[in-house]
Parts: sequence; structure tokens; C-alpha cells
Amino acid sequence: SMRNATDYQKLDRQSPPGISLIRPSLDDAHPASSDDDDYSEDYVNESDPLNNGPRYGVWNDGSNRLKRSQAGLNDSFTEKILLSQIPLRRREWRRLMSPSRSCCILVLIGVAVSLLLFSAGGWWVINDGAASPYGESPPYYPTPRGGKFGSWPDSYRKAATLVKQMTLAEKVNVTTGVGWSMEMCVGNTGSVPRLSFPSLCLQDGPLGLRFADHATAWPAGVTVGATWNKQLMHMRGQKQALEARLKGINILLGPSVGPLGRMPAGGRNWEGFSPDPVLAGWGASQTIRGIQQEGVIATVKHYVGNEQEHFRQAWEWGLPNAISSNIDDRTLHELYGWPFMDAVGAGVGSVMCSYNQVNNSYACQNSKLLNGYLKDELGFQGFVQSDWLAQRSGVASALAGLDMSMPGDGLKWADGQSLWGKELTKAVLNGSVPVDRINDMVTRIVATWYHMQQDNTLTWPLPPPEGDGGPNFSSWTNNETGLLHPGSSDRKTGIVNKFLDVQNVGKGADSHKLLARVIAAEGTVLVENVDNMLPLTRDGWSENEKPDSGKHCRVAILGEDAAANPKGPNACEDRGCNVGTLGQGWGSGTAEYPYLVAPIDALRKEFNNETVVLSEHTSNDIWSASDLHDQDVCIVFVNSDGGEGYIAAGGIKGDRNDLHLQKGGDDLVQHVAINCGAGNGKVVVVVHAVGPVIVEPWIEHAAIKAVIFAHLPSQESGNAIADILFGDRNPSGRLPYTVGKRLEDYGAGGQIMYSSGSSLSPQQNFTEGLYIDYRWFDKNDITPRYEFGYGLSYTTFELSGLKIEHVAPNNNSFPGPPNGGAPTPQYPVKIPNPADSVLPANFTKISKYIYPWVDSVSEIKHGQYPWPRGYTWTHPFPPAGGNQGGHADLWQRNINVEVQVANMGERDGASVVQLYIGFPQNVFDHVWNSTHFENCTLGMPNDPKTANASNPLNSFLDEQGKNITKCDDETQWEYNPRIDFPLRVLRAFERMEVPAGAKKTASFDLTRRDLSYWDVGKQNWRIPDGEFEFYVGFSSRDLPLKAKGRVIGEQNGLIA
Repeated sequence: SMRNATDYQKLDRQSPPGISLIRPSLDDAHPASSDDDDYSEDYVNESDPLNNGPRYGVWNDGSNRLKRSQAGLNDSFTEKILLSQIPLRRREWRRLMSPSRSCCILVLIGVAVSLLLFSAGGWWVINDGAASPYGESPPYYPTPRGGKFGSWPDSYRKAATLVKQMTLAEKVNVTTGVGWSMEMCVGNTGSVPRLSFPSLCLQDGPLGLRFADHATAWPAGVTVGATWNKQLMHMRGQKQALEARLKGINILLGPSVGPLGRMPAGGRNWEGFSPDPVLAGWGASQTIRGIQQEGVIATVKHYVGNEQEHFRQAWEWGLPNAISSNIDDRTLHELYGWPFMDAVGAGVGSVMCSYNQVNNSYACQNSKLLNGYLKDELGFQGFVQSDWLAQRSGVASALAGLDMSMPGDGLKWADGQSLWGKELTKAVLNGSVPVDRINDMVTRIVATWYHMQQDNTLTWPLPPPEGDGGPNFSSWTNNETGLLHPGSSDRKTGIVNKFLDVQNVGKGADSHKLLARVIAAEGTVLVENVDNMLPLTRDGWSENEKPDSGKHCRVAILGEDAAANPKGPNACEDRGCNVGTLGQGWGSGTAEYPYLVAPIDALRKEFNNETVVLSEHTSNDIWSASDLHDQDVCIVFVNSDGGEGYIAAGGIKGDRNDLHLQKGGDDLVQHVAINCGAGNGKVVVVVHAVGPVIVEPWIEHAAIKAVIFAHLPSQESGNAIADILFGDRNPSGRLPYTVGKRLEDYGAGGQIMYSSGSSLSPQQNFTEGLYIDYRWFDKNDITPRYEFGYGLSYTTFELSGLKIEHVAPNNNSFPGPPNGGAPTPQYPVKIPNPADSVLPANFTKISKYIYPWVDSVSEIKHGQYPWPRGYTWTHPFPPAGGNQGGHADLWQRNINVEVQVANMGERDGASVVQLYIGFPQNVFDHVWNSTHFENCTLGMPNDPKTANASNPLNSFLDEQGKNITKCDDETQWEYNPRIDFPLRVLRAFERMEVPAGAKKTASFDLTRRDLSYWDVGKQNWRIPDGEFEFYVGFSSRDLPLKAKGRVIGEQNGLIA
């Protein structure tokens, strides 16, 4: 199952010496496993796959997608929708050639030429002159086997015992999804009933169980990040996984740390925790530990560089190629890869690769990212799954390290033609995919299943007929009875929704709704509180006010965001509209609300109706000035929404158009500020948003006394904001991002690419390197409105007594020799008998369902496979590898820091104490010699001062701008640039509960990694020699305690 070698000859480039290749790289997009010309033709007209699934029955106006059917599928309608995406066939050309339509021929010829260019697999458009100077991602083969590190070897031994009993078809069945909406979950693998290995259910998402009933809709990732509370991060993950397990979900598709948040208007930033890699890394690792504590497999996503929605996916925006995020090696390690490293260190079971390209190679077939960085250097022991239809090739993705194809469909949605399935079976049988690779793929999946103890039938009962396990809900209908295979023409029905209530399994302090309320409140950030206006009393006045006896307080609650969507909180599919109070962003990372407490409903209950005259205007239409003149207090609710790119709502296509309030929010706030109490009233502004918002149009108005960033609180929204407003909970949230005064303050790298210009392959060069969010503001001395880590409390805190102790077990710049790990499972590598992979006799297929069998042995076509460039190259074991999450030395304590935290007020509260470090200055890289092209690709310095702007890949300059070295395929080269470091970076934090008048000790451990930078030449983490600076405080710009000193060498010493 492979294309003829001549198909690739025109893509040939010069190969490394001694290696003869027909096609030098399989990192380019192509359906490598298909022999079917019509199959390839079908994908020329591919549109957004998330819009066209058979899950939907009627168009949802304004969202560019279809809505879930309440009564099953309208088969004929769905067929029409799917057929509308199929290119013209020969029979239609006869009709078009009629005289009445001959005028269209020239137009059609033009379209055909365009489609032929598009179908070139992306090669032509990637090399049309718009390609990044970073070049393509270097090759890294073969895929390292799993089972080496941590506590995984025992799980791999169990898995090997099972896998050795599997046929090739059974192995392929485990690695390939059965197709979109073919079973109950958003993703379902094939099973091996003969060996009691079940189909695995994969379900979104980061904040709850998408499409599931009677489950908690937890606060979003950005809200969790704003808590800075490691314990809550863990608890949220564990409770969410408990609900998932009770619903029969094996694999939870979260947490998300990609996008990290390079661009503040990025549509899916809200699913993650923070643009800071350390805060995001803690959010990911704690969530993963919580999820997997319940035996559910966590999935960290989207790996990597998926920083915007525009152009994230081939054809979604009308272009044949997805955007390429061009990231240099140091930036990958120190910024975007950092939280993934934390996730692997936490033992995550699955990594989801993203839609986009990275350095012009699709993330799900980027061998350097998957084989080299993730599986070899980071020692990832689980399996890599594709995002839904992010797989762009068959053989290429398998060789590059992809282990599971989701949802199983190939390049087009819900057509039953997989890039794997029987195509993978053929590829193994004809030698295109080595037997060793398919064995490792299935072993990684089965070992992860064992590792989470999902073989325990007491907690994970087998599905019918052997047991009553498996998913007990349907993603495709809300009815009790529905189609068993909705995506096919099969009309069999059964009970698909058992309506099991999993949100109330916790009682008292373990109540899921109580935990959701606590997280929402702790993720609320108070950024302004002039004259200590907050907290309010139930009588409406501030605690520090003493109104005349018997005087009523007149309170107005204003803004559409104060009330629920009148059509219900789940009225818009995947929350794909901004109507009513904002509790979640939109997209696949959402969950169905079991209920939603709107702010107006909670505040109505909390205010004392005997002393408060409450007025409500839950619209963004301007309320009359005369009505506002009568108010003492005005509480305004406003918002800013965004989400995943397959939904467009309110003129927003995923990524926000700007950072301003939406739906006239700025005008509303200004009008209220001018007129509340005829200029004498007090205004509180509550912002629900998916990320930073610009507050400059109104923030300086004297009437605005308090501003609250409440983020995305989800189901307990109203109760959480009431807890803060009335002081039942002292605000302790801190901003997980920087709030600038204008979007331009975030730099060129902070801007969404809304247009690809004339390029058919959008290129996004991450030339700002390490400098995003507060690092960019610091480097360029830009004053933000509110800095990263900032937040107020109803009490005050002071820090004192900084102590720093050097506790490192080794004192060298680099980690010691890496550990090679335990022996991995060994299997026979002989290609199995093709006859054993033929469709069994008398087996009836379900239409569009994806199976692993070939129809006939004659489908197996043998030939000399054109191995990808670099496939036969050998790679030394990475010096930064040797354990789960990288070298074990990287995780060892190096420095301990202690500080005293005193609560100086009269109210109990919590403070988030933050530790930042500044790296030594005048650090230079080691001289490095290389003869390999791929090292040059990864060796580009971050500092533009050290790189020739006309050719940054091949030239390096000294400080006077003179060329000091040259790099190419053949010649050795060396360079010695100065290493550029951010002014300071967050490295540790602790949220401390401190009673009024008391003092507590905050303790931080800094690891070797925390004190290291990525040495591109040595390909290792290096602690630089020189004087470090240590800062402890309450935000990135409020750092009252400082120390400095060396941390390695004979003269190491730290001075507070």
C-alpha cells in the first residue's frame, strides 16, 4: 500500500553522502498509504472537518456548523451535506459540457489548475519563497521504544505478553479509531475481544465531559491558573477523572498547555493555564496527577506551537496547508516545550499532537518533535495520539512517532477512508512500516492501559456482553434510545444514554459543586479597590461606610453578562455564542452545563431586600441617565469571548479581533461611570473574559472604585462572584498573564496573523524567542496596566527573612551521564502471513466503519520503499535524556529558598508568594563543531543581534556585526555568541493561607532545570557560571526581597 516511487521523484533533493533516497523526507503531507486515486481526489475539496460530521442535523445560524439532533440523524440530509463536499465526478462533467454551461469552462479550468497545485502535498507551496529561513524540521528516526523509565517497565512486560498474542489486524485495530460518531464517544479505538482488550473511549476535555449529561462543568483552565493553587489544580483533575471513570471514559482529552499564550487574543488560550511556562507546567502536572490517580489516562495537548486558530488546519481557512510555527530549539525547550516536559515528568499517559506545522513539518508527522524530543530526550513512555484529523499522512506519521490515529478517518471527515486501518495493515505487510514500529505503537497503548490499572474489572468492567462497562452516555443524542453507529447507514438502535449522575458523588467538603465554587472564587482577581470599597455588606454599603440609620441603599446590576442566556445555558452548541453571562469560551474544550448560577440570581438572593432597593438592567443597551442618577452602587458585568476556530460568532472567528470588551461593553461602563449617582455613585466592574482585556477607555474614571477579573467561572459563576463581593472569601487570585494598555504593547509576536497574504502556506516565525507576555514587557521597558502575578486582597501582607541554601548534590554546569533505562520488550520482526489479515468470511461490514482487514491478498503491493531522509542515520543517546521528563539530575533540588509571610491586616487571607530569578550576564556559548545539517537548523540564536537578518540560519555575527562563522551541509563550523536572557523569569510560587496577624514560612525548591538554559551546541541543559539574582515578591514587578550569588563552581555562594 504505497504510491509508485515515480510519484516522489520530482520532490527529490540532494541526499546526505552515502544515502540514496527517492523521496528525501516523509515530513511532507501526503496520503502515503493509499493506492486509490479517487481517494486522493476526494480530499482536494476538504473543508473544516468539525463542521461536517454526521453528529449534526440542522444548521446553527452564525456558528458555521451543525447542531446535534435530538431525535437521531436525518440520514438523507446528512448525506447531502457530505456529498456537497465531494469534488465533481465524471458524470457531472457531461452535464457541465452542455452549451448552456459552456461559459463556465474557463472558470472551471482555472479552478482545476488551482486544485492540482493544492494537491501537490504541500511541497510546492512550502517552497514558494515564503518558507521560513529556519528550514524544515530535521529528521529523527527510528522511534525510540517505550518501557525504559520510571515505573513503566512492569506495565510494558504485561503489555508485551498480551501484544505477542495479537494478530497484525488486531494490533492495527488498537491503533486506529473506528471513525467519527461510529461509537458513543468523540474518539473510540478498535478492540480485541478475543483477548478481552476493550475499545477505548476518548472524550473531551479540559474543563468537563463534553456532550455528557449530569456531569460538572468545571471552571476553565485560565481560571485555575489564576488561583495559583497547586492543591486545587490536583483536586479538579481528580474529581473530573472520577466523573469520567463513572461515565466509562478511558482517556480524558486534557489538560491543555498548547496554546501556551504567545498571542493574548488567541482563541483557545483560555483552555490552558498561563503564558508563563512554569505556571502552565504546574497546572498541567498537578491536573495530570489528579486525573491519573483515578486510573483515567490524561492527555496533554496540543503539541506544539498551536498558538492561534486562524490557519491552524489545512483547508479550514481555504488554504491547502496549515500554518507553520517556526520555533528555534532554545525557545522550544525553555518556553513552549517546558510544560510538556512537566507533563511527561508527571507520567502523563498520552500526548496529543496538533494541527499546525512546526518548522514546515506537520506536528503529527514531525519526527524531530515526536521521536527526537518527546520520546528520546524527554523519555515519554505513553502514546501519541493525533488531534482529530491532524494526521496528514499514513506511513510518514507512523515512522515519525504517531501511535494512535483519531478519530480514525483520514484526510476528510466521516468518510470511512482511513490513512491507517487497512492501509496500515498493507503498509506493514509490504514492508513500508517495520513490524517493530507497529509493535511499539500498540505496546505503548496497551502498556498505558495497564499502567492506569484499567485491566481491573472491578473499577473498569468489560463492555457488553462480557460485562456492563464501557461508556454509558452518547455524544450524539440526548435521548435515552439512539443509533448505535450514528455515523453509518446502520439503523440499529439501543439504549445509549443511562443518565448516570456523576456530579453529586462527593458529599460535604468533597462535593463537586462546592469545589467548583471554590475554584471559581479563588480564580477571581481583584485588580482595583479604591478606598477599600469592597467588600460590600448585604445591606449594600461598603464595610467602611456608616450610612444614616434607616437609609436604603440603591444598587443597580447592569449588563447582559449579569444574566443567563434566556434560551438556556446550553442553547448554543459547544457554547458557540456570546449571549448572557460568560462562563466558558467556545469549542471542543467545553462541557454541557448541568446548571448555571448567573450573577444576577446569586446577588438577588444575597442582598438584604429590607435595606437594599435592587434595580436590574441585564442588557448592554444604554440605560437612561435619569435611572442611573438614583443609584448609590452600580455593578456592571461585561465580557470578552473567543474559542476554537471551527465556530464563528459575533464576528469573531476563534481568535479575538482585539482585546477590548465586546458587545459595546466599553460604552456601557463609561456611560454608567458618568451617570451612576449623578457622578457621586460607586461603580464596580466585573469582567468575564477568555484572557486579558484592555481597560484604558474607562479605568481612570473617578467613579470606578473596583474592578474584578472573574475569568471563566462556569456553573458556579454567580455564587463565586457573590463570595468575593461580600467578603465571604478573601480574594487571593492573581493574574496568570499581563494586562497591557494596548494590544501593540505585546510586540509583533503577540499579534494574530489574520491574513496569509498571497502565501498558500502561512508562515509564523517566532522571532521574539523567549520574550512573550511579561518577559517582553520587561525587556522593552513597557509599563503594563496590571503586571503578571498581580492581584489584591482585603488584607495586606509583608515579606521578610529571605534565606537561600545551596543543596545541590552535584556542582557541575551539566547533568551527569544519562541513564539508558531498562530493556524494552522484544518481538519477532518477521512480516506476518498476509492471509491472516484478510477480512474474515461471512463478516458483514458497517458502512464507513474503519476496519483493519484487507479485502484480498492481492491488495498487498511490494516494492522498494523510499525511506525518509535521515532514516538510516544514527543518533547518540541524548545527554539531556535518561528518564521520564528528561535527565534525572534536572529534577533534583539545587537551591532552597525560604521567606517569612506576615498578614498585617485584620482579616484572614491568602497570598501568592512568587520567586523569580535573573540569569548571569556576559554568558557565552561553548564553541561547537558540527558536520550535520540538522544541528545548524536547531542552532539559530534567539538574539537578533547575533544573526544575519538576510540569512539567520547560516551566518553569525560578533558584537561589531562582523561575520565570524559559516554553517552549511558539508563544512564544520563554530560560534560563540553571547547568551541573551530575559530580565527575570518565574521559577517557583506558593499560595499561603495566613491568619490575621500571623506569620508563616514559605519554602521553595529550585531544581537544576530551573537554574539552567538550553545550550543548543551541547544539546543539554547548562547552569551558567556567574552571578544569579533572586527576587521574591507578590508579582513580576513587586519584588521587595532580593539576593544574588553564584550557584556552581568553587566560589559558589548566595548573599541575601
